[in-house]
Amino acid sequence: MSSFAICNAAIFTVDPPNRVIPDGTLVVEDGTIVRVGDSREITVPGDCEVIDGKGCALLPGLIDCHSHSSLMRGVTENMPLMEWLPWYQLEHRAMTEEFAYHSARLCYLEALQSGTTCVMDMFRYMDRCADAAGELGLRVQLAPYVADRPGKDFFSTREENRRLIRSHHETRSGRIRVWLGLEHLFYCTEDAYREAAALSREYGVGIHTHCSEQKEEEWAVTAELGRRSLAMLDHYGILGERTLLAHCVWLNSDEIARVADTGTSIAHCPVSNAKLASGVAPVPEMLAAGVTVGLGTDGPVCNNSLTLFEEMKFASLIQKATRLDATALPADQILRMATINGAKALGLDHEIGSLEVGKKADLLLLDLAKANLTPVSVNEHGGNLLWNLVFAATSANVAVVWVDGRRLIDNGYATTVPQQLVIAEAQQQGLALHEACRQLSHTRTSMV
Repeated sequence: MSSFAICNAAIFTVDPPNRVIPDGTLVVEDGTIVRVGDSREITVPGDCEVIDGKGCALLPGLIDCHSHSSLMRGVTENMPLMEWLPWYQLEHRAMTEEFAYHSARLCYLEALQSGTTCVMDMFRYMDRCADAAGELGLRVQLAPYVADRPGKDFFSTREENRRLIRSHHETRSGRIRVWLGLEHLFYCTEDAYREAAALSREYGVGIHTHCSEQKEEEWAVTAELGRRSLAMLDHYGILGERTLLAHCVWLNSDEIARVADTGTSIAHCPVSNAKLASGVAPVPEMLAAGVTVGLGTDGPVCNNSLTLFEEMKFASLIQKATRLDATALPADQILRMATINGAKALGLDHEIGSLEVGKKADLLLLDLAKANLTPVSVNEHGGNLLWNLVFAATSANVAVVWVDGRRLIDNGYATTVPQQLVIAEAQQQGLALHEACRQLSHTRTSMV
């Protein structure tokens, strides 16, 4: 990896004091940040490539804490969660290794193009997802869709998850890491959860599962299992610092306190929660209790878009609108949720999530010289640019993306894969998957 310096950029470090450097320089050597500060005070080594960041903002790469790769987009629409789930299961019944590979490759490309450098992906055939991530160069956390209850044999198995840990955890120079993935309380047995807790300790890996996404789901879990979702997961012994729960829309105050006490983290997916009519998660209360909350897109099936810029804006606005409180979730909190909070939720905050000396160079350079971010005023508190990063910036502003100091996106285009070929093949594979789902749906309907 080469050494380079980005000079004269507005740097949002997202470090503990939230430093903003209006005219800053950041120096990278062998994929690691070695200097960051005011341009007047930083000496750039003579052998460095110098990148002029004037008119740009430099941020940590964004972190998607919960996603599901897919070739299905705009297909299962206008459905609440409990009606949507059976249709989503068709995709997994029809899933093949080839479909999984093209799903991941397309979604990881979209993520990178929108400034996301790290994705928590819960999907199928995740060895093929690892292949896709290796080609593109981004950082991924792979959590197989494990389900072991009767009738759920179209998801991943516990043995598949164990094999993936042994074969792929901390590969690609540590950019690929494997988690224990558990689909849902209605899909997994008690034994699956208890084994995951034991394997988490044995292998030192995280646990990822869904929790309390919809009110009707909470009623159903309580009726069938005798406890609410979080209490059931607690009973199974999986809450803790290595556990990340997706959604948590319907947690009450006691449950939020329990999440905080155990050090469990939450992936908040506001766009998906709104689209599936799941509700609005009590994020301000979670943050006030000390819970680590990151942002997730939840994938293209129930979001349509994989850009965390949309997620940031909506996460704040939905709280302001529903609480009638214009001060709810301000821009600085939201930016931390998309970066350092996400890194902490994934157990990576010592490596990524902020621009600090010693951290990996996962970087996002935004072009400010576009109509949607003009005029620009930036000072040591962020100025209007801080607010516009959350409420106005889009994927169109993404100029360059680096992971481990390697340039993966340049002027919106991937540097490691033939971008148009990836899209063309995804188009072909996506139509084939749609047809496989249609045939499967027809067959199942005929059998009823």
